[in-house]
Amino acid sequence: MSHFIVPAPVRVKEISIPDALKNFDSLPDSASVRLPVVKALKACSAATVWRLVKRGDLPSPRKLSQRITAWNVGELRKALAA
Repeated sequence: MSHFIVPAPVRVKEISIPDALKNFDSLPDSASVRLPVVKALKACSAATVWRLVKRGDLPSPRKLSQRITAWNVGELRKALAA
């Protein structure tokens, strides 16, 4: 009798794509997007986004309220095109 080891099922984490990222090309330049969209645009972590801002490779975000920070879409497009 032979014994086989059956691997455990692999769990795949579903990644949700923010609507703002799906529609980024159609957003007006005056729109604002939050950190998850910027992370996805640059395919990097939050820490890397903040490093890029500090280095001047990405524009600084604006404080929309005490707890909400967002980037201007027009400024992001210029930075991404450079």
